[in-house]
Amino acid sequence: MRHPSTVSRFFIAASVSLFLLAAARPGAAQTDWTKEWEKTLAEAKKEGQVNVYIYRYEPLLRDFKRDFPGINVVSVTGRGNEMTARIMSERRAGKFIADVYSGGTNSLYNTLYKGKALDPIKPALILPEVVDTSKWYGNEHRYADPEGKYIFAFLASPSNAQLAYNTNLVNPKEFKSYWDVVNPKWKGKIVSLDPRDTGLGATMQFFYYSPEIGPDYMKKFFGGMDITYAKNFRQMTDWLAQGKFAMCMGCKDSMRAKNQGLPVEDFDTNRWKEGSSFSAGGGSMGMLNHAPHPNAAKVFINWFLSRKGQIALQKLGDPDDPAGSRRIDIPKDDLPPDARMQPGVKYFDVVKPEYGDMKPIFDLAKEIMQATEAKK
Repeated sequence: MRHPSTVSRFFIAASVSLFLLAAARPGAAQTDWTKEWEKTLAEAKKEGQVNVYIYRYEPLLRDFKRDFPGINVVSVTGRGNEMTARIMSERRAGKFIADVYSGGTNSLYNTLYKGKALDPIKPALILPEVVDTSKWYGNEHRYADPEGKYIFAFLASPSNAQLAYNTNLVNPKEFKSYWDVVNPKWKGKIVSLDPRDTGLGATMQFFYYSPEIGPDYMKKFFGGMDITYAKNFRQMTDWLAQGKFAMCMGCKDSMRAKNQGLPVEDFDTNRWKEGSSFSAGGGSMGMLNHAPHPNAAKVFINWFLSRKGQIALQKLGDPDDPAGSRRIDIPKDDLPPDARMQPGVKYFDVVKPEYGDMKPIFDLAKEIMQATEAKK
């Protein structure tokens, strides 16, 4: 078993010069965080285990085990809404099992945060290279909760608004704005996920909260374009490739189809008038209160958000689902070009806490769909 001080030196060796700046805690000596880290490691070894409920990137846990062989990882995987519902169900039964949850911001905010099941994650950040905001996009830690301390977003995923097109039917040069999509010529030629489906979450946030798009656009698009709705995005992609539809909202595997040589492409909305958005996707993290292994949870969180942890995370992403870290001090060469934050692009960060409340969005979506179904 590796002694806690050895594990600590593993991190220190990775970025000695950064640590010596003591950027983590302004005014605090380096020994302060070192002592706190050593103590946390020692207690984590005694706990011997961390229970991680993780929506995606489970293979990353193997890397953590290699670095901390004295801390076993027990993982639970599944869809975000399923896992957060499970956590709340366990807690109602008096079973406090989960230590850490990693998944989408919506499930974290609407279930665990609103359910008061989280401890602040901010005080759990110990390693200077994690705490130093200059190493993160925008020189800040992005928290998705209004209090700015519970839901840590670690991914920055540029979005094309999940809008793809058939290259035989659409000339992308005709599109300079999202409003071009609601041109009457495209009426009846669009297939989409149901706007009430959480699969369009980040896109719906962008549409609803963007001052240049907003609820009026959503009403015209979802309510006025005679859209065909489906729940299976693979089927939608097949329809798009076959030319049954000219455009698709929510074809999550469009790039898979393109790579297979099919006439499918994503719109480059980065260059449109309203710009583009980026979200955390399935990349946010929270620490459960009443956790059975609180110190092991802290060790895991610091490792996960460290430079090494985030590099390992990025390497796990596949071409259809890249994982771009918000850390800017790590290379992005392993990310597809369209998954990297581009300089000069106007981005709308939907992870900001003021955009986290999905209720008005889904209320509007229900209103639109009810009105649309009533016309049939």
